[in-house]
Amino acid sequence: MEQKSVEKMGKAPIKKLMLSMGLPVIISMMLQALYNIVDSAFVSNMEGGESALNALTLAFPVQMLVVAIGVGTGVGVNVMLAKNLGQQDREQASMVSGNAVFLGIVITLVFILFGFFGVRPYIATQTANPVIYDMAVKYLRICCTCSAGIVFFNIFEKLLQATGLTVNSTIAQISGAVVNIVLDPVMIYGLLGCPAMGVAGAAYATVIGQVASFLIALFFHFKLNKSVDKSLKYIRPQAKIIKGIYAIGVPAIIAQALMSFMTYSINIILVHADEALVTAYGLYYKIQQFILFAAFGLRDTITPIVSFSYGMRNKKRIMDGIKYGVLYTLIIMAAGTIALELSANPLCSVFKLSGTTESLCISAIRIISIGFVFAGISIALQGVFQALNCGISSLVISLCRQLLFVLPVAWAFTRLIAADLGNAWTVWLTFPIAEIVTGAIATGLMLKTYKKKIKQI
Repeated sequence: MEQKSVEKMGKAPIKKLMLSMGLPVIISMMLQALYNIVDSAFVSNMEGGESALNALTLAFPVQMLVVAIGVGTGVGVNVMLAKNLGQQDREQASMVSGNAVFLGIVITLVFILFGFFGVRPYIATQTANPVIYDMAVKYLRICCTCSAGIVFFNIFEKLLQATGLTVNSTIAQISGAVVNIVLDPVMIYGLLGCPAMGVAGAAYATVIGQVASFLIALFFHFKLNKSVDKSLKYIRPQAKIIKGIYAIGVPAIIAQALMSFMTYSINIILVHADEALVTAYGLYYKIQQFILFAAFGLRDTITPIVSFSYGMRNKKRIMDGIKYGVLYTLIIMAAGTIALELSANPLCSVFKLSGTTESLCISAIRIISIGFVFAGISIALQGVFQALNCGISSLVISLCRQLLFVLPVAWAFTRLIAADLGNAWTVWLTFPIAEIVTGAIATGLMLKTYKKKIKQI
């Protein structure tokens, strides 16, 4: 790392460092969520829009899985790279960077194969409606076979973030989002001489935007990132490096993948009650990501800052990283709760929904966002656990808030409302319950981690 970046990570006041590094990442993550919402808005207003929106909901868990593996791998790279640079070990940092590129190639190939052979049986597990099935298969196949952009963007985004180039990673993210948003109406509706492609157009707009983000991030990495060497020899896979990346990254991958599994499972649970619940939940999930992704962006800032300080064995900076990380995350989530509560009706009116689906979506926004502040505690502390190589604690939090306290409760609620869909809104109580319980568990795990990892420094 250049001397200036080392001084910034090692000496700048944590509360200012957290903001200067975090704001670009937060903006980047929120824009990523925004173009998911924009995709849904354009798709919902095409002919057969509600069916198309349902199709995107069924495809979304696999899209999230692609991101989960890319982000989780990036988290492992981020922590190892930041720690090595904190220890002034440029050679080791370069090997981590090169092996990250190798892993990106492998991940891309896996999802290309899934795109050709796995999409149809996957969609068939969630719907028997032939119109929705065909739309979902078409959309997801494009996203999987053209997944190189999102996989490699996640890798290079973390390489830039770990070396303090967060503004540049944000520029790459913004550029891709703009490309996606501009191309959406052109390719979905058939404007400016482009044929109308419907959901396929939404998929192509998405992957083209992802490729644009990747190429810009790649340019910044080679042009500006002087912290690591880019020789091709570092791409050669090394078992020790890959093991180190995934010792940190696998819990993060599982944590992210649980979001995908939860959404997939909730789709299956809700469809047995009413198809409108699936559409409403899928749309709400994308809307809430605008807030959650902001918290995830700050979490991804907490990780390198605390990891760097931990490599320096600087107790005060570690504790400041935890304190300000949690505080800023809580502020984001409180603001997000207020914003969604106030804007539930106008937000849902943007989408061309039936009366029942719109009502369910509004109730989801109003009820589920109650748990945001408690989710903020869990999300911030996950960043701390990842930084301190406590991946299991991070995984436990994800299991609690996205599996153990969600699926059984959601299943029970759907059975209770099966005979009376007028009370369908009660299903949404599942999520605040899970967040409150998980927030308490995360706090307990943090106290244990403090005694084991930080107190004796």
